Amino acid sequence: MEKILKPEKYKGFSLLEIIISVSIFSVILLAVSSFFFSINMSSLKTNAQAEALENAKNALEAMTYEIKSAKSIYAPTTTAGQLSLETTRYLSYGESETFIDFFLCGTSICLKKEFQDPVAITSDSVNVTSLSFLQISTGSSPSVQINMTVNFPGSNSSSINLTSAASIRNN
Repeated sequence: MEKILKPEKYKGFSLLEIIISVSIFSVILLAVSSFFFSINMSSLKTNAQAEALENAKNALEAMTYEIKSAKSIYAPTTTAGQLSLETTRYLSYGESETFIDFFLCGTSICLKKEFQDPVAITSDSVNVTSLSFLQISTGSSPSVQINMTVNFPGSNSSSINLTSAASIRNN
């Protein structure tokens, strides 16, 4: 005699099968979401480093450009935290020389031209935590070493330390 299967006995899933399926799906979902989270955090950290580096690089380029084209280093106002340059650029009417200064103002590096207000040469998105100048040569072509630390604040903080040197060429 042939056995007849009752259809209602074999419909659906058991509670154990559902629990196992949900558990496996949860583990896979957790692994995928943590992977995307780590990719996103890595991207934010890379962007923070790029922003800090770009600001530091631009500030260094501006300072070395001005040093190279300066007439001399103006020693009376040059300190470890401020660089004063005597230059023939940015002249007012009737003047043959003028002065420009680089210094830390708040969390930015500022450029101040004589008789003008200081202008920040770093963006507001970064904090410059240290800026120092050291005159490393006083001969016929004075040289200045520049040291700076630029931070990108926030949860993805990044810090860049740069050192550069430039010599006055316009004697």
